[in-house]
Amino acid sequence: MLSSIYSYFNTGESGDNDKNQQNNNNNNNNIEETVFHSGISNGMIETVGNTPLIRIKSLSEATGCEIYGKAEFMNPGGSPKDRVAREIILDGEKNGLLKKGSTIVEATAGSTGISLTMLGKSRGYNVQLFIPDNVSKEKVELLEMLGAETKIVPIVGMNNANHFMHCAYQRCLGDDMAFYANQFDNLSNFNAHYNGTAKEIWEQAKGDVDGFVAAAGTGGTVAGISSYLKEKNPNVQNWLIDPPGSGLYSLVNTGVIFHPKDRLVVEKLGPRSFYEGVGVNKKTENFNKASLNGAFRGTEEEGVDMAHYLLKHDGLFLGGSSALNCVGAVKLARKLGPGKTIVTVLCDSGHRYTSRLYSKSWLNDHNFQVSDLSNLDFVK
Repeated sequence: MLSSIYSYFNTGESGDNDKNQQNNNNNNNNIEETVFHSGISNGMIETVGNTPLIRIKSLSEATGCEIYGKAEFMNPGGSPKDRVAREIILDGEKNGLLKKGSTIVEATAGSTGISLTMLGKSRGYNVQLFIPDNVSKEKVELLEMLGAETKIVPIVGMNNANHFMHCAYQRCLGDDMAFYANQFDNLSNFNAHYNGTAKEIWEQAKGDVDGFVAAAGTGGTVAGISSYLKEKNPNVQNWLIDPPGSGLYSLVNTGVIFHPKDRLVVEKLGPRSFYEGVGVNKKTENFNKASLNGAFRGTEEEGVDMAHYLLKHDGLFLGGSSALNCVGAVKLARKLGPGKTIVTVLCDSGHRYTSRLYSKSWLNDHNFQVSDLSNLDFVK
């Protein structure tokens, strides 16, 4: 239940082209293959990472690029937030901030909470989570099943004292046994992806990466991977894909967190949005370390269609943010042109979104119509 194991076999349909062979010969001496967990792990915390890099056949063939997805849904908690939780917990212990009887407190849209609860419980800690009320019921039920204490709070703007991030921070004031994980501004988040996810991608792709694209919430994944790839190859194109209501598209392209016309009116979208955990109107300490060339916009409609397209054509059962990332991969492939290698992140599986993204009644109730899935014309 906590992770879904997918097998995806690349039988070599794309062939080896001259570009790949040249890059492999020039850039990849002494690079070792990443092995997806073999042998014995000492507890849950050692099972995190080393996830597969999957060639997404349908997107690759449709765009003329090689499009790869880092299968982070294969982490034990089902998302890349396992990496973040591991780093935050181990750093907290190292710095003496986490001790016997401590309670880990966090503001989360679900996935980080799952990871903190699983790994925190495995280390003997209590976990209390403040969660916005647009999170799917599957995630909340799972969090409670895993043993977290959940506090559901309404979606409000960052300038409101009742914002879920402020609630988590205020909970920790004056309590020496409360440890504020602070995934948005704790640079353990960035380090987890810079030292882990990004390095794995570089090794698995044998240094042949022309572009990377992903959405951002805390910014740790985008920042860690983009910074590492730019250091390895300054010519890599790193792009953001940003959902409706988020200010990061404007921040990347204009330097301003949002333009008034782009500002989210929560009363209009509210619980309709299935993009959980991505998009924010705040420049976090983690996002501040990103090395980006530009940003794309992504719509809810594109995400709905992409999720169903990948399920139909590739057997990939993915969540909303994963689908949005794949929308970004197609946009970047079109921008860079055929023959390039694009990498994105497959954050979590569709199992946590069956009541929304994959529910016919929910889609109908919210006026979503799945497009013709025979091609990628739905990506604008």
